[in-house]
Amino acid sequence: MAIIISVLALLATFYQLYLQRIHNEKSLKPLGQVNLGDQKKRLYIHVQNNGLGPMLIDTLTFIKQGHSYSAISDCLNLDPKSYWHILLSNTAKKIILPNAYLVVFEKNIESHSLDEIESIRKQLSSINLKVEYRDIYENKFTLQRSLEWFSRYMTDENSHSDSN
Repeated sequence: MAIIISVLALLATFYQLYLQRIHNEKSLKPLGQVNLGDQKKRLYIHVQNNGLGPMLIDTLTFIKQGHSYSAISDCLNLDPKSYWHILLSNTAKKIILPNAYLVVFEKNIESHSLDEIESIRKQLSSINLKVEYRDIYENKFTLQRSLEWFSRYMTDENSHSDSN
């Protein structure tokens, strides 16, 4: 009888360890989000971690007109030195801690003309961003967002002529 009780106690302990691991995986899960900003002084794209565990970024892919690029500078007709951007490689991975973000693109537009700002917005709005990341348990996740949001402030001359 003592052996049966010992075996049942051992099985209960292993089951409890299994449940604890499942709980840890779920509670330490990163929750990725792509934040876009269009303010008076700057335009930006951030990948934010709203979860409780670290977010291990594997790849950032920029998709424009059906073509995939590993750097946003390949999608924009801007001097790469005029804005902040990130380039990931196999040797340079990024980790986003909980409640932190990674700057994918950021440009100060305070001294730019409206035409220059609209050109930047138009270029950004034609891109889709795909983020592939994982958690500390090697579970993989994919996050994708269109940057078409940047076109919402652009003036659309066609809409004015259609309404007349």
